[in-house]
Amino acid sequence: MFRNRHRGFSLVSAIFILVVLAALAAALLTVISLQHASAGLDVQGVRAYQAARAGTAWGMYRVLDPDAAPSAVLPSCWAGAATVTPGGSLSAFTVTATCADTSATELNHNVRVYTILATATFGTAGQASFVSREVSVTVSHCKDPGNAPTFEC
Repeated sequence: MFRNRHRGFSLVSAIFILVVLAALAAALLTVISLQHASAGLDVQGVRAYQAARAGTAWGMYRVLDPDAAPSAVLPSCWAGAATVTPGGSLSAFTVTATCADTSATELNHNVRVYTILATATFGTAGQASFVSREVSVTVSHCKDPGNAPTFEC
C-alpha cells in the first residue's frame, strides 16, 4: 500500500534537460553567427587596407612618374582630393588620395618631399558593414639642374 511518490519525476527531468540543451544551442548559434560576421569584417578590413595602399602607390607614381620628360622642375602635388578606382575585388571601395609637398634646396639639388594620404572606405558610416582604412606615405624626389639632360641627383 505504498504509493509511488516519484511518479512523473522522469518527465520533469527530461523537460528540464531539453530546455537547458535548447538554451545552450541558442547561445552557441549566437556565438557562431557573431564569429562569422567578425571574420567577414576582418576580411573587408584587409581589403580596405590594400585599397588604401593602392591609393598611395597611385599617388607616388603620379609625383614620381618615371615616364615624364626629364626636367629640372619637380612636379607639384595635385590640388584637392583625387578619387582612385582600384580594380578587381577592391573595386567596391571608394579611395581618395591627397598630397602635400614641401620644397628645399641642398647645395645645387632641388628636393621635394611629398606626403601622400589615401583613405579607402566601404559602406556607410554608422552601419555595421562600414570599413575604413587610412595609409600615409612620405617620399622625396631630387633633381640637379646642373646635371642636364637627366637632371638626376
